[in-house]
Amino acid sequence: MATGSLALDLGIVVVTTAVIWVGSSWLEGASEQLSGYYGLPQVVQGSVVAAVGSSFPELATVVVAGVFAGSLSIGVGAIVGSAIFNVLVIPAAAGIATAGPVESNRTLVYKEAQFYMLAVSVLVITFAMGVIYYPDASADYLAGTITRELAMIPLGLYGLYLFIQVQDTTDHVADPALGRGVDPRRQWALLIASLVVILLAVHELVAAVESLGAAAGIGGFVMGVTVLAAATSLPDALVSVRSARDDRGVASLANVLGSNTFDLLVAIPVGVMIVGTWTVNFAIAVPMFAVLTLATILLFTALRTDLTLSRVESVALLVAYLVFVVWIALESLTTVVSYLPGSG
Repeated sequence: MATGSLALDLGIVVVTTAVIWVGSSWLEGASEQLSGYYGLPQVVQGSVVAAVGSSFPELATVVVAGVFAGSLSIGVGAIVGSAIFNVLVIPAAAGIATAGPVESNRTLVYKEAQFYMLAVSVLVITFAMGVIYYPDASADYLAGTITRELAMIPLGLYGLYLFIQVQDTTDHVADPALGRGVDPRRQWALLIASLVVILLAVHELVAAVESLGAAAGIGGFVMGVTVLAAATSLPDALVSVRSARDDRGVASLANVLGSNTFDLLVAIPVGVMIVGTWTVNFAIAVPMFAVLTLATILLFTALRTDLTLSRVESVALLVAYLVFVVWIALESLTTVVSYLPGSG
């Protein structure tokens, strides 16, 4: 790749990431105003409204990759990488950015975290069913085909998740002061505008990241796990850090878990629904989901300790993510070297 083209792609990544950040801040504000207007409890606001809104960049990545790029690999890579980023970096950033520990509660730990672990398990099982029932013999690796019928399994589980959240609102008494002075039509218009801005920015971001990956000889899945994941996870970081600094630790952490639940159970299946079928590399998917599971256990353990996330625990989460990035970098370097002339 020419130096000018490389600089252009890097510039596009930086600019589109900034645009996604701005669009997501609009989305966050509109979601918060509408949640107050409709009287939603804090845990639902964080795990559903803010989570779905801040997860829109990941959903847009899957849609763009499936419709325009014709391949879900980079989109799914972004989802998995974003999930790891969310459970390690975002709580760490929230814990470091606040003066005291980030507050949690038993509902968050025993319902949200455990349901999220169930979401990870169900998606791995769905991938395994693709390998067992629809193996791809044309691939030179362990692969299976995920069909629209299989994609309905995680989508159905997310339906159960929404049902549980709705049931939790039946006993909630809304604070009428939160909805005063809110113009719902203006907030809905702002929310829709932010979604359009994010979608356009993600379209350009995916193209630039694909170009950079091709120049470096790095596969789309790895580029998605690293570069795209970090770029599209910025909205989640923005929402969670602001919530934590406003002493809304439960909403901050619920957004992380709710966002990941949405990404795994909705964003990936929606991509399959769009393209019809998708071939999953099970040899790559399993190690990535193993890392995601370990990261989630680490976060779960930290949150359960005194039902708070301390600064020391936040630093530990951040160190764990750095270890993951180093591992990915070494794996990518090994792959690139294996293709060099004379490498055998």
